[in-house]
Amino acid sequence: MSTITAAITAVGSYVPDFVLTNKELETMVDTNDEWITTRTGIKERRILKDADKGTSYLAIKAAEDLIKKANVDPLTIDMIIMATATPDMMVASTGVHVASSIGATNAFSYDLQAACSSFLYGMSTAAAYIQSGRYKKVLLIGADKMSSIVDYTDRSTCIIFGDGAGAALFEPNHEGLGLQDEYLRSDSVGRDFLKIPAGGSLIPASEETVKNRQHNIMQDGKTVFKFAVTNMADASETILKRNNLTNEQVNWLVPHQANKRIIDATAGRMNLEDSKVLMNIERYGNTTSATLPLVLADFEHVLKKGDNVIFAAFGGGFTWGSIFLKWAYDTNKN
Repeated sequence: MSTITAAITAVGSYVPDFVLTNKELETMVDTNDEWITTRTGIKERRILKDADKGTSYLAIKAAEDLIKKANVDPLTIDMIIMATATPDMMVASTGVHVASSIGATNAFSYDLQAACSSFLYGMSTAAAYIQSGRYKKVLLIGADKMSSIVDYTDRSTCIIFGDGAGAALFEPNHEGLGLQDEYLRSDSVGRDFLKIPAGGSLIPASEETVKNRQHNIMQDGKTVFKFAVTNMADASETILKRNNLTNEQVNWLVPHQANKRIIDATAGRMNLEDSKVLMNIERYGNTTSATLPLVLADFEHVLKKGDNVIFAAFGGGFTWGSIFLKWAYDTNKN
C-alpha cells in the first residue's frame, strides 16, 4: 500500500463588496495614502458592513465557492476545521454553524485559533487527519471579520486589517504530492505585544473594559514587526535547508499578508525573485486567518501540478512557521 500524503484539491474564497481605501482612512485618523502604502504595501481592504453578519457568513460564502467550483457534495466532507481569531461568539463553535449551513451534515467541526498563523497550523492538522487514513475529505477554512475588533481611531491597527475568507479541501494523495514538511513554532514572549486585553477569563467583560476599548485589538507595532521579520524568514529558510531545496527549486512563496516589508524580507532570505512571491496585500490588507487561502484562490490559475510551494506565517502569541507543499493539480481554465 502506497504512502498517503495530504494534498489540496480545491480552493475557494470570499471578500465583502465594501472597499475601504487609504484615502477614506485619511478622513478617519491622522494618516495618508503614501504613509500607509510605503510602510505596509496596503492600498485598500474589504469590510463586512452588515451588523448582523459575523465571521461565519464569510466562511460559509468561501466554502460555497469551493463546493461550486470543484463540484463537491457537502455530504462527503468528513470534517471542517474553522481557523479564525474572530469567532461569532464565545463557546459556541463557529465551525459547527458553518458545517450545518453548507449542508455538511456528516462532518464534525471545531475552531482553531493561533492568530495570523491559524490557517498554517490548520494545514498541519488537516494533513494529519488525512494521513491517518481515517478521513478522506477535510475542509479547512480561514476566515476573520477583523473590522469587528478594530478600533478605527487607532491608526496603528485600523490601516492594516480587513475582512475575508478562504477555504482549501484536503484529500489523500498517492503520488507523493501535498504536504511534505512543516516547521511550526510558538513563544509566549509575544503575549503582550499583540492582543485583545479583555473579554477572556483573565479580564472578563465589564462596563469599564468596554469604556477603555479593551475589546479591540492592540499591538506594539515595532516589536511585532521585528519578531515577524526574523521568525518568518528563519522558518522559511529552515524548511528549505531541511528539504535540500534551492531557491531555483521553489516555484512559489505563499506568505502571510501582514506587511509587504515582512514579505520582502522573507523572500530575500530565501533568495527568491519577486515573480515567485504571491501577494494580494495591496487589495485586501491583513485578513488574519484568511490571508493564505485568499492568496491560493487568487493565484490558483498559475499553480501547476508538482510545483514546490512554501507557506509562511506569523501571528500573535507569538506563533509562526513554514510549510512545504507540492501542488497537486492543474487548474481547469475552461
